[in-house]
Amino acid sequence: MPHRPYVIDPMISAKTIAARIEDLAREIQVEYADCEKLVVVGLLRGSFVFIADLVRELDMNVEVDFLEASSYGDSTQSSREVRILKDLRGEISGRNVLVVEDIVDTGHTLKHVVALLKTRGPKKLETIALLDKPSRREVDIKATWTGFEIPDEFVVGYGIDFAQRNRNLPYIGKVRFTGE
Repeated sequence: MPHRPYVIDPMISAKTIAARIEDLAREIQVEYADCEKLVVVGLLRGSFVFIADLVRELDMNVEVDFLEASSYGDSTQSSREVRILKDLRGEISGRNVLVVEDIVDTGHTLKHVVALLKTRGPKKLETIALLDKPSRREVDIKATWTGFEIPDEFVVGYGIDFAQRNRNLPYIGKVRFTGE
């Protein structure tokens, strides 16, 4: 199915993202200083670039696992119905867990995932989001750590897609449909 033509206006540079991830990694290491191993759970697919860069900056033992949840499909709007498409492989009971999200928009996905994972008895569960759009929030949830707060714009790049396109951009860009 063809999509309306669009351009991408750069919003957050790769260099700015890298610097912020270094800062976030230092904060996480302080929070989990007494932790033998941190289970880092990436929410697929949008967080894969962020999680890769984040875990490389963490100077501690980490175990990486993934969970895939969807509320968008190929749309630019959340359906608000969160579906788990791929569950964790490992056990998190009694363990320290950090959930890594690409973007918190309406908040439905993160709230659903946190509630689900809490039923599995982690010792401690915190969250981190690369991007936060508080103006779009529909449920009461906020990530423990946030990379950048952004306005209500549809963004792509650095793992975030529009209909499976533009994930490979090294920066965050705003989608602007041509003719608008």
